[in-house]
Amino acid sequence: MDIWNLIYERKSFFIDLCLEHLMISAIAIVIAIAAGGLIGILLSEYPRFSRPVIGVVNFLYTIPSISMLGFLIPLSGIGNITAVLALTIYALLPMVRNTYTGITNVDPAMTEAAKGMGSTRLQILTKIKIPLAAPVIMSGIRSMVTMTLALAGIASFIGAGGLGVAIYRGITTNNTAMTVAGSILIALIALLADFLLGFIEKSMQKKHRRHRSRRTKYAAAAAVLAVILAVSSGIYYGRQKTDTIRIAAKPMTEQYILGEMLKIMIEEDTDLKVEMTQGVGGGTSNIWPAMKSGEFDVYPEYTGTAWNMVLKRNDLYTEDKFAELEKAYDSYDMEWDGMYGFSNSYALAVRKEVAEKYGLKKISDLQSVSGQLKFGAEYDFYEREDGYDPLCETYGLEFASTSDLDIGLKYQAVNSGEIDVMPIFTTDGQYSVSDIVVLEDDRQFYPSYECGNIVREEVLDEHPELRNVFEKCEDILDEKEMAKLNYMVEEDQKEPEDVAREFLKEKGLIS
Repeated sequence: MDIWNLIYERKSFFIDLCLEHLMISAIAIVIAIAAGGLIGILLSEYPRFSRPVIGVVNFLYTIPSISMLGFLIPLSGIGNITAVLALTIYALLPMVRNTYTGITNVDPAMTEAAKGMGSTRLQILTKIKIPLAAPVIMSGIRSMVTMTLALAGIASFIGAGGLGVAIYRGITTNNTAMTVAGSILIALIALLADFLLGFIEKSMQKKHRRHRSRRTKYAAAAAVLAVILAVSSGIYYGRQKTDTIRIAAKPMTEQYILGEMLKIMIEEDTDLKVEMTQGVGGGTSNIWPAMKSGEFDVYPEYTGTAWNMVLKRNDLYTEDKFAELEKAYDSYDMEWDGMYGFSNSYALAVRKEVAEKYGLKKISDLQSVSGQLKFGAEYDFYEREDGYDPLCETYGLEFASTSDLDIGLKYQAVNSGEIDVMPIFTTDGQYSVSDIVVLEDDRQFYPSYECGNIVREEVLDEHPELRNVFEKCEDILDEKEMAKLNYMVEEDQKEPEDVAREFLKEKGLIS
């Protein structure tokens, strides 16, 4: 019941996500039908190339979707373009294979009779082979459309839109209803598409239908796809406005709240519109290239993360190096503005019973027992300059096993005993209600992580009124307040936008 109430109460949010989902999927489907159909036709006419070409398409199909997105990001950045490219690649296999199979299985006697009557090769292809192969081709389209609509949910991992946003946001904020709602809507859209295309496919297979009727069905199917593409693309591109500030947020509750705060203040204090991209998978790793290319204009960042991951500095960051950090960002034509006043630093935590069993108080105490413990962390922690390997090297640790976990699932894993040790953020909402002990960083491994906004200078030059907004952000939060706001989203199941608006009103920053 909570799921349906959520969908009803936030129907405009889910409708927007559905339209984005259809737009991304429809573009990929249309491209795949055109490209895959053409490739299949050419292979049927030149069969000696069929084995290597279909082999390549089969190989691409076996690449895991996350890996495919990772391969494409350096080429096309993050967002909808990369999502469409990945979906198109996966959609090619059923389209190519069914088109090729359908045409090559046409009765040779039919084509020989056509040749005997003087038909050209093109006439035989267009008048005989393709019409007779149409049911098989339609079957390929049906399976491809259903698969594409379902797979499009993963696009949110790289900052694209669609219903995957609801799923991923639900996971990162422990909002099960949000996750299930997004999943159900994707399933319903995919099933509806499969039903409609199945009806068309069965109609095409009825032998008593005349050729004109079949052509009408083809035209109807094409028209439906064209309408979906035109409508959803029109809605999407109609939203793109010149005076739009594009904000990115990492896949964590805190960033959702900060992003919503910025959005609310910008839209209240200026005439600008804001386009939010929440939960960009990979965090800084994917947002930073998009900032440099101009895909995003502003995002909340942490000083220690910027020092290690952007500037690639290996020395420990402390806040007395902030001037050096700012100067380095000047070379990228970007500024640090609106320092919020809190530090979201890493800390290492262990289950309370483990800490009591082994008498753990400092991270260095883990050295003698780490081989008996299970370590878990979010994906990017294992690749960070201040992440897993440097931590283990500094403290001489070697854990029995490691697990890659979504940032929103770590506390569930440690509370259920699936892992024993994990990194946490000092502003985590679940920190105060979890049965864990935070260990002292006795070798000062973790740098400082003061939070502020990275803004492109070009945007500030075009819209100087934004500086007033960032001035309002200065020192409005401390660690305790940020943890409280995170808790309201993660445990009280409030929406980040509502929490952000309530906080800004309490601070007198909005009316």
